Amino acid sequence: MTTASPDDLTTRRPAVLGWYRSAREALDRPLTAYYLLLGASALLLTIGLIMVLSASSVYSYQHNDGNSYAVVTRQLIWVAIGIPCAWVASRLPLGAVRRFAWPALLVSIVLLALVRVPGLGVEVNGNKNWLGLGPFLIQPAEIAKLAIVLWAAHIYARKEKRLDSLHELIFPVVLGIGVVIVLVMLGKDLGTALVLFAILLAMLWVVGAPARLFTISILVTGVIALYLATTSQHRLDRLTTFTDPFKDFHHTGWQPAHGLYALASGGWFGEGIGASREKWGTLPEAHTDFIFAVLGEELGLVGTLLVIGLFLVIAFAAVRVASQATEPFVRYVSFGIVVWLLGQMIINVGMVLALLPVIGIPLPLVSYGGSALVPSLVALGLLIGFARREPEAARALAQRKKARSAGLSAGRASH
Repeated sequence: MTTASPDDLTTRRPAVLGWYRSAREALDRPLTAYYLLLGASALLLTIGLIMVLSASSVYSYQHNDGNSYAVVTRQLIWVAIGIPCAWVASRLPLGAVRRFAWPALLVSIVLLALVRVPGLGVEVNGNKNWLGLGPFLIQPAEIAKLAIVLWAAHIYARKEKRLDSLHELIFPVVLGIGVVIVLVMLGKDLGTALVLFAILLAMLWVVGAPARLFTISILVTGVIALYLATTSQHRLDRLTTFTDPFKDFHHTGWQPAHGLYALASGGWFGEGIGASREKWGTLPEAHTDFIFAVLGEELGLVGTLLVIGLFLVIAFAAVRVASQATEPFVRYVSFGIVVWLLGQMIINVGMVLALLPVIGIPLPLVSYGGSALVPSLVALGLLIGFARREPEAARALAQRKKARSAGLSAGRASH
């Protein structure tokens, strides 16, 4: 066994410091957050489309008259809708975004209420949280996630100088989001209700709510969640067997157990795109809630770490935007979106790894589903717009545009 000599360590230290300084300089550039958000979002969306194509191919073939591309085609339609919406969101001035806050909340509440109307609400996997609109099925709770972030941020930004009062913190934000959560819970969608509750806690935390409010909220919510879990035998079985899915392998443990099989067979670098065996009918929801398992099987540990890393890049860039923002609304929206997307990623990965119960939470930007994809893209569009409007970033973009125009003018003059 050889050890590094003092001379080797002396030589390496300046090189390491040089790499560190270069990384810090790159991260401190005005447009870093903008490019990180744009690049990480585009990569996640691309990986998602590839994985939806692969994970859904067998399911599509079986349920769409031999058409293996039916599901991914629908996902591409949602992408074609979502990207222009995200572009518009990135270009909207803050005043226009804030004007959407109340209408967005009201539309979400109306859509969630319509789910309770017989003939309109559609039950999927035991949860009645889908709304049938002609040939489309939408999940209003996914739209509500973006709506409550915008609405709560708008209300708290208006109350910026009065947030030292507990009354101002609670009314009307806690009540408004509480109505949304109750409507979601009426559809028996406990997982989405918990995500909405996490967003509420995040908004309260970022505006400086006292610790006792969090303690009371978490205790009350924990008791309610446990009670609701006991009202459904299937949900209770999932809660009691998630730590050892093989204990009830042929029933509630089937999905998480096969998710673990998929991840285990992927190894370091995976079996290759399209080579998953679990997607051939043994893994339920392979292209939706458990797409991370297929990703791990086909792209291995490297692929799963890449996806998790991209979410962390988005979180880093968004927190940077929030920390540098002078406008309270930007700060609150950015933080709310981070908790929403990063929280869903953590819950989804935890489900697949059997660290959390299976509660039907999709992986943002990666799982199939337009109801989740479009609001997520709009949220990322807002973050990208916030990053572009940072004072230093705006100046850098203006200078770059001016230099490009000058270069084009010089090129035309030379001809």
